[in-house]
This record gives sequence, C-alpha cells and structure tokens, in this order.
Amino acid sequence: MNVQTVKETENAAWAGAAPLLSVVMPFFRYDPTPLLRRLDEEARTTGGAVEILVLDDGGGDALLTERVAAAVASMGAPARLIALSANEGRAKGRNRLVARARARHILLIDCDMDPDASDFLRRYLSVVRQDVAVAFGGFSVDRADDGPQFALHRALQRRAECLPIAARLQTPKKYVYTSNLLVRRDVFAAEAFDEGFVGWGWEDTEWGMRVAARFGVLQIDNPATHLGLDTADVLAGKYEQSVRNFARVVQRHPETIRHYPSFRLARMLKRLPLLGVWRAVLKQAALQPHGPLIARVFAMKIYRAALYADVV
Repeated sequence: MNVQTVKETENAAWAGAAPLLSVVMPFFRYDPTPLLRRLDEEARTTGGAVEILVLDDGGGDALLTERVAAAVASMGAPARLIALSANEGRAKGRNRLVARARARHILLIDCDMDPDASDFLRRYLSVVRQDVAVAFGGFSVDRADDGPQFALHRALQRRAECLPIAARLQTPKKYVYTSNLLVRRDVFAAEAFDEGFVGWGWEDTEWGMRVAARFGVLQIDNPATHLGLDTADVLAGKYEQSVRNFARVVQRHPETIRHYPSFRLARMLKRLPLLGVWRAVLKQAALQPHGPLIARVFAMKIYRAALYADVV
C-alpha cells in the first residue's frame, strides 16, 4: 500500500489574504493551467477577494505538476497548489480542497471548464455578498471541440445537463453539478462528500441530493463551457466503472433515485432475457462512428441503464 505524501506550495500573494471566495479545482492527468490563467486574469483585479486552490490528485505526471506549480507561482491572485503522491478520488480530493480553503464561500469548478463571461467571478461575488448557501451557474458545450469523435458526448450533455437558466428554474434542486457550483462553508460542514465513492461517477449527484434537500439551490445565469469531452469508448468505460457508485446511491437514497429515468429504465431492463448479450449489442451500436447520431445517443443511454440493471 502506497503511503500518501502531500506537498503544498503557495505564491507570494497567498500570505495574509482574506478572501471572500475560494475557487477550488482538482485535476488528474489534465492540464489545468489554461483555466488557472483565465481565472487569475479576473481574480487579480478583485483586490484579494478571490483565492484559487488546485489539487494534483496523484496523477503521477511530474512535468505537469511542475508546470502547474510554475503557473501558481506566477499568478497575481492568492493561489496554492496541493500535490498528492497517490490518487484519492474525486470525493476525498474535494473534501481536502475545501478543508484548505479560507473563504466562507467556495466555488467548485472542474479543471476542464472555461467560463463564458468575462465577469464570471464577479457574478459569483455578488451572490456571495447575498450569503446564498448553494448556487449553480450552469454549463454548456457550445465552445467545446466540435470534432466528430466527441459528437456523442456533446449530444448527450446537451440533452440532459446543458440547460439554460429558464429550464433549470423549473426544477432547481435537480441541477447540482460540481463542475460550476458555489457553496457556503457551513453546507460542507453539514454535508461533506461521501468518501465511500470510488472512481468515476455519481459522487456529486449523491452529495447534491443531500444538499438540495437541506439548503435548496439557487440557479443563476453564469455558465462555463465543458471543454473536456470524451470519445465514445472513453465515455462507455466511465459508465462501466460507475456501476458500484450508482449502487451506493440506490442504497443511500432509494426514494429519490427511483424517480430518475436511469433507475426506472434499469429496473425495466433487469427483466430482459439475455441482458448480457443486449449490453454488447448496445455498446457496439453506441460506438459505431458512422451511425446516425440520434441512434447512437439512444443506444448509449440504454447501455448505461443496462449496466445499472445488475444493482437495482
């Protein structure tokens, strides 16, 4: 078993800062420096109101860690890098970042996001001054790579997650994604991320269920673009590794999850004869690069539910 080692470095602006907003960003084998530069460009003009913390979650890429450390050192806003020797996972990593942040309000953002507005942080600072408990800004894929290899992931996100403010306001508690989410510190004190989630998927959804029920969610118009789209085969692999996490959500929130389309469909597919054969067929259809996109989207959604059928 590897012993975890933690190395923390701060830039010159870190000491003595008293921020109103802490931006926290984990990364794992993905270069976060473009987002760091983008955030710093605005944060350095806020008079120390914004600090930025970034976590290298044991990616094992020494050159990338050095590049991020250099970027942090050059930033004008208060900034800190936490580098881990071994991967902790998305839930534990976020808990670590929150524990090291100093502001009352914390902005969770993924390293593959790109804010759409030039006043992205100022919009959140205005919400901070209202002392809101939880606020979601939304996200899109409008400026993401439009290559055909990402067409399936782009289409899936547009249909389910990349919704405008008007649509999110209809069911505000449903949309709690940690890709672009403002959270007050006491919310984390009451509801931390469940570190029993391992690998990819569902840890933010499960956390969002608890948070939305206790604190509500304010939906605001402050989106960021998700740049890190996956190819179809990578996306299928993530769905496959998410099965155990989905089972954990089912166990912890049976009354809530039963209303989710993925759960209802999984229950239906559970009764299907030769489900293993159907799973293989569905996956092949979803991965077919020259197939009709609408058919591939349908196949991938059914494939994910077929995976979950084993745990419902």
